[in-house]
Amino acid sequence: MRSLAGLGALVAAASFFLYLLSTHLPPGTKHLQPASDGEDETVEEYSLKFPSDLDSLRELAEMLKLYKREHHSYVLLLFCSAYLYKQSFAIPGSSFLNMLAGAIFGPWEGLVLACLLTTVGSTFCFLLSSTFGKQHVVYFFPDKVALLQRKVEENRSSLFFFLLFLRFFPMTPNWFLNITCPVLNIPMPIFFFSVLIGLIPYNFICVRTGSILSEISSLDDIFSWATLAQLLAIALMALLPGALIKKYGKAHLSVDGMDSDSQDQIRKDQKKR
Repeated sequence: MRSLAGLGALVAAASFFLYLLSTHLPPGTKHLQPASDGEDETVEEYSLKFPSDLDSLRELAEMLKLYKREHHSYVLLLFCSAYLYKQSFAIPGSSFLNMLAGAIFGPWEGLVLACLLTTVGSTFCFLLSSTFGKQHVVYFFPDKVALLQRKVEENRSSLFFFLLFLRFFPMTPNWFLNITCPVLNIPMPIFFFSVLIGLIPYNFICVRTGSILSEISSLDDIFSWATLAQLLAIALMALLPGALIKKYGKAHLSVDGMDSDSQDQIRKDQKKR
């Protein structure tokens, strides 16, 4: 119970800090809204809201890009804090934040940010699990932990490439790997670099897609030759390292029994409790 109380206190503190960042923005330059017929131009303040579709995603990205011109450091702090919050507390789904990184910071700065934040956040999650939650991970997911433990022992001589394989081909969700690796006695350096390298293709696809989406204004733009060429290049660059790792995995790693159905086992373990 003490471990859960400590973890709860950390979550509450981090949530409060993120709330303060998002609700106490420094004053930014007001921007003019186009006037309707017979009406004056109106001044609109910046406001934050969670996007629910492509249009709202572009609207949020444009707003933050404008705000970034005067408060680059604050936007960077806000984005990094939100990303680390999600990763540290094993909240699934990083594609939106990766796309937002590409839309706000551009494809290359966004990619560097996404890779660094994914790695640092996952490492925080590793440390939190090691400190507060190892026994709870085993309690709630006994079968899945046992399967991973067996596979880790079978691939102990090629442990780094085994973890890299799991990042390239997520037979097990990334958030679950982050909280389970301390239970499996994975060394911190191996964990760190397997995340940093293994999630580059996924981060690249999301960030580059976000950068493209922030630049298009209609469906016609999506099907332009320039956009299609960029999407094709993204696919090729993302698939090449995955193909090489998969070829190596088949020859040197033992991954039998680890497929997409293993995610169903996680849900079964949850239902047992």
